[in-house]
Amino acid sequence: MPLDPEQRAAPAHATGAVEFVALEDIAPDEAFRLRPEGDVSDLATSLGRLGQLAPVELRPWPGAVPGGPRFQLVAGFRRLAAVRMLARERVLARLHGALSDGDAWGLALSDALLREPLMAEELGALRDRLAASGVAPWAEELVEDALARAPVSPELRERWLEFLSGAPAASPTATPTPTPTATQPPTPTPTPISARTAPTEEVVEVTPEELVDDLAARLSALNQDLATALEAWEELPEEGKRVLVEQARYMASALPFMEAK
Repeated sequence: MPLDPEQRAAPAHATGAVEFVALEDIAPDEAFRLRPEGDVSDLATSLGRLGQLAPVELRPWPGAVPGGPRFQLVAGFRRLAAVRMLARERVLARLHGALSDGDAWGLALSDALLREPLMAEELGALRDRLAASGVAPWAEELVEDALARAPVSPELRERWLEFLSGAPAASPTATPTPTPTATQPPTPTPTPISARTAPTEEVVEVTPEELVDDLAARLSALNQDLATALEAWEELPEEGKRVLVEQARYMASALPFMEAK
């Protein structure tokens, strides 16, 4: 997508100073929170081992009063929660002296919307690389946790969203038939055996209500089977468990889309 000159220009706040800020100076404001903090124990472990590598983003708090908190958190809610878990008194922050609401939302959304997480295949390669090199053994458990949360492949996600939106499946590109000439008679196109022998399938139309009822019944039965599989999870073959995890992750990735609609 081409960018207009305004998008290409560096914002005036891009050179905000980075310094440590006392936690008590940050207002308990959630105007720019995008999601619950969730479990930040792994992040706290990383911060405790390596230190805080990325600062949180702060701007002057519009609701500040004398003697009270001075800054509003724009981005870095999970990092701040991890710092609090470590019982620290200050956090590394980038201070933006003047930040409009639009630019503040840009900072808040950039990580959530633009950052590409590692896929399962990439995480698997990273795990093997760390194991072979022997470096950072403490990261092995973190990689395993990341594998459990890894998003599905873009192809699966697109197919699922197409299914939910009712978009027709992409059909294979037909091979063009050459145009016969005066000296070349048309070549007859053979009919595939399946088309000659198989009966024509009747197209059955369903209403949205019928589709929902049928899908709900099938998902209910599937959930019962999945509950049975979970009871015997340790006895299942590794390849089968991998496939089940991939399919479950695929369904989970569609949940935000379904809830938003």
